[in-house]
Amino acid sequence: MAILKICKYPEPVLKKRTLEVKKVSEADKRLIEDMIETMKASGGVGLAANQVGISKRIFVFNPSEEDWRADALINPVIIKRRISEKTEEGCLSLPGITAEVRRYKYVLVEGLDIDGRHVRFEAKGLLARIIQHEVDHLDGKLFIDRLNPLRRMMSLRRFAKEGAE
Repeated sequence: MAILKICKYPEPVLKKRTLEVKKVSEADKRLIEDMIETMKASGGVGLAANQVGISKRIFVFNPSEEDWRADALINPVIIKRRISEKTEEGCLSLPGITAEVRRYKYVLVEGLDIDGRHVRFEAKGLLARIIQHEVDHLDGKLFIDRLNPLRRMMSLRRFAKEGAE
């Protein structure tokens, strides 16, 4: 397993919609293992393939702070959303920047697991937030794209300033 380089804003790969995985290959499984290691080493709770420069609809996640039980979802589709709330959010591709983002508290999602089997489950709380954040990544969106223009501009200025230091 390897620790991969995390792409930082404004790298173009972060702004492009990723490609669907037709069949889960051994290379995809190795990528997932490397993404989990990278997420763990970076202290993240989610990581999308395009954040490591790969344009595939794959993300990994670990919502548990007590247990390290990371998992992956391939070709995710959010089917239902319920009850929105605003909560502080950050991103490994925008280190040091956080903002309140409106997301849904409950989602029903489906996709493929690491073995290519169809999965469908309801997620709530932090897991629901992670899923929405990572699906946004796969669609070429960052959490700052969900902010109003003034907040986005202020966040990007802060990011640019911190990156220059």
